[in-house]
Amino acid sequence: MSDIFRKKSLSKLLADAASGEHGLKKTLGMWSLIALGIGAIIGAGLFVRTAAAAADNAGSGVTMSFVVAAVGCAFAGLCYAEFAAMIPIAGSAYTYAYTTMGELIGWIIGWALIMEYALGAATVSIAWSEYLNNLLGGRIPYELCHSPFESLYTVVGSAIAQFPAEISKMAKDGVLVLSDGQYEHLSETLKATVNVQSGLVNIPALGILLILTLLLIKGTQESAIVNGIIVFVKVSIVLVFIVIGWNFIDPANHTPYLIPEGTPGHESIFTWGYGGILGGAAVVFFAFIGFDAVSTAAQEAKNPKRDMPIGILGSLVVCTILYVLFSYVLTGVAHWSEFGAAGKEASVSYAIQKYMIGYEWLGTSVTIAILAGFSSVILVMLMGQSRVFFTMSQDGLIPRVFSNLHPKFQTPYKSNLILLVFVGLFAAFIPGSVAGDLTSFGTLFAFVLVCAGILIMRKSDPDVPRPFRTPLVPLVPILGIIVCAFMIIALDIFTLASAGAWMILGLLIYFMYSRKHSNLNKPE
Repeated sequence: MSDIFRKKSLSKLLADAASGEHGLKKTLGMWSLIALGIGAIIGAGLFVRTAAAAADNAGSGVTMSFVVAAVGCAFAGLCYAEFAAMIPIAGSAYTYAYTTMGELIGWIIGWALIMEYALGAATVSIAWSEYLNNLLGGRIPYELCHSPFESLYTVVGSAIAQFPAEISKMAKDGVLVLSDGQYEHLSETLKATVNVQSGLVNIPALGILLILTLLLIKGTQESAIVNGIIVFVKVSIVLVFIVIGWNFIDPANHTPYLIPEGTPGHESIFTWGYGGILGGAAVVFFAFIGFDAVSTAAQEAKNPKRDMPIGILGSLVVCTILYVLFSYVLTGVAHWSEFGAAGKEASVSYAIQKYMIGYEWLGTSVTIAILAGFSSVILVMLMGQSRVFFTMSQDGLIPRVFSNLHPKFQTPYKSNLILLVFVGLFAAFIPGSVAGDLTSFGTLFAFVLVCAGILIMRKSDPDVPRPFRTPLVPLVPILGIIVCAFMIIALDIFTLASAGAWMILGLLIYFMYSRKHSNLNKPE
């Protein structure tokens, strides 16, 4: 059984990276890598998590929550930066774990990354479909934008219209007071007019996956260019909101800056005061997930020793600044307490429509920014997953087909197509809620092992050249492990049980196939 902890040779990895024998084109520069990071990080999280954390935990202090969350991410980011500069090979956390902790741990983290990248791309594509339909005013038929396992109970509006005009108006205004008899009559009327609609297939989700997959097959440089354009669009809209919204800030909305103790609905220590800042940090932490996908492109970077740390840490810094400014403006335009009633997903549009008179068009722009954000997240997730599979295939742990390169474009096109089928089936036929927080589990698990890998490699290979060194070792890696482990424990029981079942399936595959076919199981 000792062979399950055999390790990839660091010296061979470094020799392979220097020779470029694996065939992936080196087309990405510093700015492309930063754009990849921003593309993966800024999604709907900026527009949804901000309002959620403000309403439920931190109030206007959500700006400080973003700083705390960024510091937590920075611990893992600094560790990623050292590995990415030292071992510029596609595979990210999988490669780092295989080199430092052995084959079984490498396989486990590679299997876990499927939850982050593949399931993450599927889940985001489902959300992309929902926002597209909202932008189009619901013109896409329900059955063509939802899975067959989702149904919609549509209440016919005429049910309310049967009541006197003043009651109908009260219903529209969101305030409806009925007598017992009226309430019973309304209930029976609604029951009689309920129409059940079932979904068939989520075509928009499948469509965006197909378009982005074909783009990835065409080439990494082309994908990076398109990603750069998307990043420019969504960052521009965020900046426009910040600049215009700054003029509508009411200082009274920032007073008090933190939720006071004793506020109704905020009994927990993590929902008011400085504790609320920490509680808000746990909410907005997941708005930062994605920067690690930059490390999967290490083998395609022109100058990885310099550019990988800049790409990883630079994207974190840029996004943190945007998050802090955005949250400051949002909680200044509207009071944090309004976001709970307005609904987290609609809170930004609500603030624009109610308080930013004359700039209602920004609400539509925000939806466009969300769609752009989702598109770049899906693009980077699909690319990250195919690169992890590429490296695992070259190591013999999964079939060779995943590392076959296109004869013209030099991209792992077969891996991209197989991913399209897997991710597409999930997106087209499975509700997005099924994935739950599995994406977060895979990410946090990778963070923990990368931080641990820095501690191990500093002991096992202290003399290996490190173009970038994680500062304050062992403090930074240990803090990274603690913060990320705490986040894993905080996930709900269903997510942890689902992740456990996924890991058991992965172990069965490893012992039935991967262990036997591993390159380390073959003579040199």
